[in-house]
Amino acid sequence: MPDMPPVSLTERRKNETRLDIARTAAALFVADGLRATRAEDIARAAGVAPRTFYRYFPTKEESVAPLFAAGAQQWAEAVRRAPAELSVPDALRHAVRDALGAETAGAVESLDWVRSLLRMSVESAALRAVWADACHASEQTLLTVLGERAGAAPSLDLRLAAAVASAAVRVGVESWAVEDAPPSGREGAGPAVLAERCLAALDAFPWP
Repeated sequence: MPDMPPVSLTERRKNETRLDIARTAAALFVADGLRATRAEDIARAAGVAPRTFYRYFPTKEESVAPLFAAGAQQWAEAVRRAPAELSVPDALRHAVRDALGAETAGAVESLDWVRSLLRMSVESAALRAVWADACHASEQTLLTVLGERAGAAPSLDLRLAAAVASAAVRVGVESWAVEDAPPSGREGAGPAVLAERCLAALDAFPWP
């Protein structure tokens, strides 16, 4: 693959601002509740003007999109980093253990945010839509990655493979989120273990 162009300082700062607002929003949602938290509350707590908030996010629910996107994209990118000699099923399992294994404090914190937000989304169609958009974007990334591994352009089989694998991981994460097991939980309780179990159910799939 060709190297990606470097990200400019301005873009890095914008990304940092977006992520800071997202973390602030998630913290306020957890502390005060989604309904009681206004966009203006998030802006004030994040140290930005309301107009700055709305420049980045059209609604308060969409302010946590970077947190959903970071987690959803991380596992798709982990498939890209998986050893080239692995089969597609093995690469997917390797990526799940890498992205959802919660081996660091930062990973545990990110998964805790995702769990809290997914629980809130049960009663918020707007928040569910943000999660769905993040999952769809991750699926598109995975489609590109699978095409790279197969050395082929997107096809019906590749699109189905990306959709099936993405759904399996999503179900694993959502199933973990409704329970109380820690992110690093073993013995079938953690998100990585549950996601890998979902992927195992697809071993008979005709992977490219």
